[in-house]
Amino acid sequence: MFGRAGKICGRILGAWRARAVKEPERRTHNLFEAAAAYVSASAEDDQERIDEAAGWVSPEALSFGVNELACRAVLALARERGESPRTVARSLLGLPGA
Repeated sequence: MFGRAGKICGRILGAWRARAVKEPERRTHNLFEAAAAYVSASAEDDQERIDEAAGWVSPEALSFGVNELACRAVLALARERGESPRTVARSLLGLPGA
């Protein structure tokens, strides 16, 4: 009985290993990779890369990632410039100082 079960398990494992070798593993992208690719492609006006990055995650996740990237970028620029995040954000958008 155990011999037969071992053969069946061996066949299943062999088939699984063969499938793993034949099918290359598709890499999944996280929302921060998608946001970085999307924003950089948008800055370079590369519609093909924009579309590709937008397909990596759901629209909600992409929106969250882009928002997080914007916050981190404004904070980094504010530290670099010695200004408040509000001043930097308004400046980047071309708005008058508050």
